[in-house]
Amino acid sequence: MLPAPMLSLFGSDLIQPVMTQGIKYVGSKLKLIPHILSLVDGLPVSSVFDGFSGTTRVSQAFAKNGFQVVSNDISVWSSVFGTCYLKNQFPANHYLELIKHLNAVDGFDGWFTENYGGVDNNGSAIQANGQKKPWQVHNTRKLDGIRREIDSLKLSEVEHTVALTSLILALDEVENTLGHFTSYLKNWSPRSYKTMQLRIPLVFPNIHNNVVIQGDIFNSINTVIADFSYFDPPYGSNNEKMPPSRVRYAAYYHIWTTICKNDRPSIFGAALRRQDTSDTVASSVFEEFRKDNDGSFIAVKAIDRLISASRSPFIALSYSSGGKATSAELHAILEKNGKIRKTIELDYKKNVMAEMKWTHQWLRDAIEPNREFIFLLEK
Repeated sequence: MLPAPMLSLFGSDLIQPVMTQGIKYVGSKLKLIPHILSLVDGLPVSSVFDGFSGTTRVSQAFAKNGFQVVSNDISVWSSVFGTCYLKNQFPANHYLELIKHLNAVDGFDGWFTENYGGVDNNGSAIQANGQKKPWQVHNTRKLDGIRREIDSLKLSEVEHTVALTSLILALDEVENTLGHFTSYLKNWSPRSYKTMQLRIPLVFPNIHNNVVIQGDIFNSINTVIADFSYFDPPYGSNNEKMPPSRVRYAAYYHIWTTICKNDRPSIFGAALRRQDTSDTVASSVFEEFRKDNDGSFIAVKAIDRLISASRSPFIALSYSSGGKATSAELHAILEKNGKIRKTIELDYKKNVMAEMKWTHQWLRDAIEPNREFIFLLEK
């Protein structure tokens, strides 16, 4: 059941609960979207900067509610999703013939099948060479055929991204993983036996000229002026027992990157990751586990730098109790940079959402694991 509409835009219009679309994603903000939207209730906000847009669900929700949106992320697949959903000017049926055409394309044994397609061995996904695969070959053959066809067609920028988004969403429904591509299941999942079917993404005609940026946040933030910024950086774990070489966000979705680029990259490891997603190459400063020469965590300083550099009068920051920044450090950063207007807490273990006044209550709650907080800051 969808939540009731919420007052917004100077308290006069209504924010509508909306349907968004995205791949399975570690750290997805799907459950939080209504509460993120509620942060702008009664505020003079008409433009939004989504600084770490990921699957772009938050950007989609704001755009559908009439806000002008600037969506930013370092990953190419996020830029593809952003262009598909945020720059489209047509109703969904505009793309009907394109999707029908792609579904009819013949498959073949190409690069994707060679590396990521597996056969069924009495339910086992382990191949003769000992590797596990993320898809069965009947779907990678379709992937090879459709991906080649997309590049052969004379498509506009938006049409190209609609086709790629449709392909990725279809593959996401038949994969053999736990939701990311750093390891694959030993036995074929029931969904992997299905034949993927492309569908028109849940696009909508945008009323604004939204902007999609593929770039580092510290470069983008210097050029973007918006009334409201939402920041959801990747979190460096506060678990000191975790080894320094651990999988980064860039590696979780390396195959989506390769499908977007279609560049046949050098690959390595059991998951056949792109070489450019290795932990020493693709790490984010927000995932950094080290301390600097002053003895301060680099990840914590990055958060401070992010909020300080923002040009928006209102900023929302998502952060997890499992992140590198302690509750006391985060508290100090927030108070240093402005006035806290609202704090929202999500307890994943109890599946409870709560809104609290800006007191030290959240400091106590943040000690408990599986908590996520959203802070609304007025600079």
